[in-house]
Amino acid sequence: MKALANPVSTPLIKPLKERVATLGVFLANGFGIGAWAVEVPRIKESLSLSDTSLGIALFAFALGAIIAMPLAGQLAPRFGSGRATALLGAAFVIALPLPAFAPNLATLCIVLLALGAANGALDVSMNGHASTIETQWKSPIMSSFHAAWSAGGLLGAATGAMLQKNGVGVIGGLVLPDVFIAVLMAAVAVLALRDLGPRTAASSSGFALPNAKVMKLALLAFLCMMVEGAVADWSAVYLRATLSEAASVAAVGYSAFAFSMAACRIVGDVSVRRFGSSKVIGFGGLLAAAGLALVLSLPTVLTACVGFAMVGVGLANIVPVIFSAAGRSTVTPAVGVSMAATAGYAGFLVGPPLIGLGAGLLGLRVALSVLVVATMIVCLTGGKAVRGASVG
Repeated sequence: MKALANPVSTPLIKPLKERVATLGVFLANGFGIGAWAVEVPRIKESLSLSDTSLGIALFAFALGAIIAMPLAGQLAPRFGSGRATALLGAAFVIALPLPAFAPNLATLCIVLLALGAANGALDVSMNGHASTIETQWKSPIMSSFHAAWSAGGLLGAATGAMLQKNGVGVIGGLVLPDVFIAVLMAAVAVLALRDLGPRTAASSSGFALPNAKVMKLALLAFLCMMVEGAVADWSAVYLRATLSEAASVAAVGYSAFAFSMAACRIVGDVSVRRFGSSKVIGFGGLLAAAGLALVLSLPTVLTACVGFAMVGVGLANIVPVIFSAAGRSTVTPAVGVSMAATAGYAGFLVGPPLIGLGAGLLGLRVALSVLVVATMIVCLTGGKAVRGASVG
């Protein structure tokens, strides 16, 4: 998730309506991703896909986002960040139900390419618009937007599980949530998805090379969001295979993860002020590693709820801390944050297909064990990287 450069205009009154509207966009996007996450196992089964084939399909999702994200950065200067967010929200609504209609792997890859492009572009645009609002708000509020996204993921996963439990098919499992998302997107667009301040010109300076400190933080962001993406796309698949339960039961892992992450992001700023950034990262990484190890070594419905909740609590506030440290590591804070956020989002996108490819070679449980290693690396090195974050 990235925060982009901001206009400098400062209104006398805080843009409350614009904040509420943008919270709605984050909620809607998270709701759609949550609904998609719990449908992955049923789509896999309906098309008789192997783990490797599913990994290829998820890679198409990642590729679509990687292609679209740089292009999305050019929409805000041309149309304004509010209008660009509304347009890309509409694209996300159109693309979300398409995987349910795919008759084979090739078609699934094509529609996931489109869905990934819409989701990645919307992610860039809504974070850029949120960053503009935060600047004019004159107070740190970015965590509230990401809490809304996490809450949306929880609600989307819970809704999907409920639909599955009541016998709704794959098509209904994506179309019905998409109707809600469409209504919400339209409502917030009418309410206040407007531009704030002057439009900025598109950057033509190219990519800046990160220094060593930012590279360390970027790697940590990559690892954390790789775990987050893998849990989103593979938790239900893993539990469905190991528990031999209904698809609705397999969704409890992601639901527990999304709920705990949303809850902890609400109090994230308080936790950092009380315990310090280093302890938040060190303890968070250790807790996430323990939760993953619990689920992989002893998979039951109870351990799935507890273990994935531990992962959500552990990871909830690590990435915001990393982004803040990255901002202190460069002369211009936005440059460092952008580098770390780009690496983090890359991890979120490429993690699931890499797990799929590894599962095809070594088995899904072994492939998911890589996530334990990733979180332990964050636990052991994250505190030092954050403490050393400063310009110079």
